Amino acid sequence: MTFVLEAAYAAPQAVATAFASQVIQWQKTHGRNSLPWQNTQDPYRVWLSEIMLQQTQVSSVLEYFPRFLARFPDVKSLAAASLDDVLALWSGLGYYSRARNLYRCAQQVMEVHGGRFPPTAELLQTLPGIGRSTAAAIASFCYGERAAILDANVKRVLTRVLGFGADLAVAANERALWDQATALLPAQAGLDTMPRYTQGLMDLGATVCAPRQPTCLLCPVQPVCKAQREGAPEKYPVKTRKLKRSTESWWLLWAQDPAGRVWLQRRPDAGVWAGLYCLPVFHSRDALAASVGTVALDDLPVFLHVLTHKDLYLHPVQTQWPQDKRPGPNGGWVEAPRWVEMGLPAPIRKLLSAIE
Repeated sequence: MTFVLEAAYAAPQAVATAFASQVIQWQKTHGRNSLPWQNTQDPYRVWLSEIMLQQTQVSSVLEYFPRFLARFPDVKSLAAASLDDVLALWSGLGYYSRARNLYRCAQQVMEVHGGRFPPTAELLQTLPGIGRSTAAAIASFCYGERAAILDANVKRVLTRVLGFGADLAVAANERALWDQATALLPAQAGLDTMPRYTQGLMDLGATVCAPRQPTCLLCPVQPVCKAQREGAPEKYPVKTRKLKRSTESWWLLWAQDPAGRVWLQRRPDAGVWAGLYCLPVFHSRDALAASVGTVALDDLPVFLHVLTHKDLYLHPVQTQWPQDKRPGPNGGWVEAPRWVEMGLPAPIRKLLSAIE
């Protein structure tokens, strides 16, 4: 079927119906249909996968998702757990605010909604950590609601199809794209159309409509894609505001007592690695040295940990600590079998693994 979008950024109903049909048919035969969080209408599993997949590769989530379900098979068990248990299972997946919101959301589902996830995207957005796109995905997959998603992959697909060249750094332009995403939805809601359409858009963005060198010849909506006709799909989407990266250096006090235990502290509730357990952090070598007094120090190789907005240079400084002293007023000695089960930042876990 050949169809053409009419007018800049517009999607007439007849065109929208054809677009949705093409996406649905393609997803049935070429999309991803065997991921462990698919083929279910259980909102707990769909919600968990959607939160894990935010800014995270599918390959990583494939490792964490079954482990998380084994420990917390439903929202009730997750809400009854401790935040430390949740952060421990999340350790290494990154973006730890997701885990804290996940925990808060589970508790709110139990306390406010009687253990059942709300059945509409509008109500789902009232829960911690669930934004408009995530709410729409859950409502679409589980309840067949006619709700548009607009994650990074889908923005790329739709801006290219529509030739939407407005700057998405401007809030009004992003709202306009939301309107177009809604206009392109299947005409009818229902579990026979919405889950495949929603998954189809996700799959197109993840497997065909790549940021660089998209495989346009394999795309089911190539005939309608303005960016492909222009011969410049990579210029979409347009977003001029760039993230400002910063660089920071942290000195980590790696103190061990004669029994081989490590001194760990909980990080503050805000900032990098909020709420996780970590080696004590200092912002200079001199500050670290001043805190330990006359204890001998051994500087280990510096390594880089890359965060979304920051390059973090970590300087581990190891020391053997006397039996009768504490490295600081806060924290505690933790033996290896225990810290393995704690919520640690990935680079700290990797660093400490040398003493297992």
